[in-house]
Amino acid sequence: MPAWNFADQLARHGPAAQPWAGSPHAARSYCAWVTRAHYENFSVASVFLPRRLVPHFQAVYAYCRWADDLADDAGGGERALDLIAWWRRELLACYGGDVRHPVFAALLGTIRRFEIPPDPFLDLLCAFEQDQRVTRYATFADLLDYCRRSADPVGRLVLYMSDAFNEDTAILSDHICTGLQLTNFWQDVRRDSEMLGRVYLPEDDRRRFGYADADLAAKRFTPPFRDLMKFEVTRTRQLFDAGEPLLGKLPRDVRPDIALFFRGGRAILDRIEAQGYDVWAARPRLSKTAKAKLVLGMAWDRVAGRLR
Repeated sequence: MPAWNFADQLARHGPAAQPWAGSPHAARSYCAWVTRAHYENFSVASVFLPRRLVPHFQAVYAYCRWADDLADDAGGGERALDLIAWWRRELLACYGGDVRHPVFAALLGTIRRFEIPPDPFLDLLCAFEQDQRVTRYATFADLLDYCRRSADPVGRLVLYMSDAFNEDTAILSDHICTGLQLTNFWQDVRRDSEMLGRVYLPEDDRRRFGYADADLAAKRFTPPFRDLMKFEVTRTRQLFDAGEPLLGKLPRDVRPDIALFFRGGRAILDRIEAQGYDVWAARPRLSKTAKAKLVLGMAWDRVAGRLR
C-alpha cells in the first residue's frame, strides 16, 4: 500500500484537479485506502465494527482526514482557510447531489442512507477554521465550546450511522467525545506546542495552580504542572463516567467498537497518571500489548454477554 502523501493527494484531487469521474465503488475503495493509510488512528476501535458499517465509517473518516490535513498540512493560515472553504463548498455541493471528489462520491451514499444532516460535517470545518485563528484558550468553558465543534460532531455522526441518534444519546455521546478530545490534548501537550504552536491547557487553570508562562514556554515539569495535569485528568474521567450510559443505548452489534474508543481513552488517562503526569518528558501512549489487552477484554465481554 503506498504511503499517504497529502501534497500528492491535493494535486490529484484538490481544487485545481479535474472532477472525479470514477464509480461509487472506486470512491469507496479510495476511502478504504485513506483509512488503511492512517490505520494507527483507527486500530484500537475497528476490530468489532459490523461489516455492514465499515464503508460508511471509512467515508466519514476520509472526510475528516482530508479536512484535518487541509487545516494542518497545507501551509496553514490563509492558505488553510481557503482550502477549508473549498471543502465546505464541496460538501454543500454533495448535499445537492453534485460530487466532484472521491470522498464525497462515497459520502453521498452514507448521507442518504442514514439521513445525516450537514450540521456535524459543517461544525467540524468551523473547528478547523478556529485552529487557524485561536492557539490558546482562556477558560475551560472556551475549550469545551471548541470541543463542541471539534469532537462532538464525530460522535453524532456515529450515532446517525448506528441508527441511534436522539436527544438523549446525543448528550451522552458529547460527554464521551469531549472526554476523548481532552484526553488527546493532555496526551499531546508537547506535540501541540512544538509542532502546531497551540496550547490547550486553559490559562485560568494554569493560573490557579501557579504554572507560570515561563515554565510553559520552557516545557518544565514542576509540582504545579503535576497538580494541574492531575486536575485535568480527573475531570476528563468525570466526562467519561457521565457518558458511559450511552453504551447501553446503542445497537448490540455497534457497542463493542464504541466501547473500545471509550476504554482506549480511559487507558490513556491511566497511562498519564502512571508516568506521574509528566507529559513533557514522554508522550503517553498504549503499547501493542495494552491495545491487545483492550481488544481481548472486549472480546471476552462480548462472549460472556452472549452466554448470559
